[in-house]
Amino acid sequence: MNSDTSQMTSTKAIALAAPDPAIALWLYPLDCSSDESRELERTLSPAEIDRADRFGTPALRARWVAGRAALRRLLGAALGVDPAAVPLRRGTRGRPEVASEHALDFNVSHTDNVALIGIAAGLPPGARIGVDVEREDRAVNADGLARKFMTARERTAMAPLDEEARRRHFLRLWTCKEAMSKATGDALSAPFRDIDVGLDRGPNLLAGPPPYVTGRWRLVSAAVPAGLIATIAIWRGA
Repeated sequence: MNSDTSQMTSTKAIALAAPDPAIALWLYPLDCSSDESRELERTLSPAEIDRADRFGTPALRARWVAGRAALRRLLGAALGVDPAAVPLRRGTRGRPEVASEHALDFNVSHTDNVALIGIAAGLPPGARIGVDVEREDRAVNADGLARKFMTARERTAMAPLDEEARRRHFLRLWTCKEAMSKATGDALSAPFRDIDVGLDRGPNLLAGPPPYVTGRWRLVSAAVPAGLIATIAIWRGA
């Protein structure tokens, strides 16, 4: 990466308070000009450029390029290599990972024009992280989605709330479950209706089928700016 591109990505990244000494978090604005996008593409692999080209609009393409370039820069700094030289691959179930012997894990989540990037170095062997961020004002059919993705206990906890509070409650629960599913690589195939999350004392996994079992997970609400909701899931592995 040339110095201009490195400066461009570094000045946009916003470091956030981390939930664990082994984890670093950044919030990254994804909107960029055409000239910026072309500069950022220089750090991407041919396969990443091909993936970017499959996005339906120039704006979506530019946002994905910006997020991927930011991830490469941050991983490059952690590994001590040039961003373009970061060895990325798809691991088990297609979950992105660093193809090296470094004890380093990462995860990325996007919502509209921002990306949340988490990088963990020094977690116990086999541990992983997952992150999810949502806009707080996202319009969702909380009741309908709760019937599809929430446990009976979670739906009961939501029932007494007014419509706006149920929407916010659903989004908070969703970021928890989505973060966990991204840590395992299950993504949308995760058994969401069987993963029971409590919010009364901060997010906490109450019950779930393997690998979503209590005692193996830590859920933390990320300190993101107003208007966003985000959760970090730390999985100690099987």
